[in-house]
Amino acid sequence: MTAEPREMAMFPLGTVLVPTAVLPLHVFEPRYRELVDAVLATEARELGVVLIERGSEVGGGDARTSVGTVAGVIDAQRTDDGRWGLVTVGLRRIEVARWLPDEPYPRALVTDWPDADDATPSDELEGLRATAVTLVRQALAVATELGEAPVPATVDLSDDPVTASFQVVAAGPLGPADRQALLEVPGARERLERAAVLLGEAIELMRARIALGGP
Repeated sequence: MTAEPREMAMFPLGTVLVPTAVLPLHVFEPRYRELVDAVLATEARELGVVLIERGSEVGGGDARTSVGTVAGVIDAQRTDDGRWGLVTVGLRRIEVARWLPDEPYPRALVTDWPDADDATPSDELEGLRATAVTLVRQALAVATELGEAPVPATVDLSDDPVTASFQVVAAGPLGPADRQALLEVPGARERLERAAVLLGEAIELMRARIALGGP
């Protein structure tokens, strides 16, 4: 039985948050300061993060994706002038059923979107995990040569294929569109397969840039 959509404060951004990833936030716009005040007043301390497809993070009027991630606030520091510095972590996927008016801050009715049941044998899923992990480490090593690695190639990755399927998306040197596409994949098997393809393409592109002698 599908759960009824629930209201959630939403933070549209120009970046993609996936489950397991850590996302620092610097909150200065008045309406988002109000959002943070409201979120921190709740026991769950959760907000939704979605990608802005077109438009700006500041001022509204943006076009947003309908699939995002619940971010849990694990640390919050307020400055003397009222700005917030947050550290959040991606917890689980959500799908937006309907956007609500942006006043006083962006809100939406959302439902959780867990991974689809997967009948892939465990040894096959482990093989896909191992391949994706190898490729993300290779991609990060090449990105390091270009000075563009988001995290070290030695980053810890889970032995659990489902968790790892999100971690390689978060760690890999991929653009927002690719990360969003992988976030929207129904299950771990397909996510690992598609991540491996995208990481392989990223490696080839970065190696070509190195061969040409420039960033």
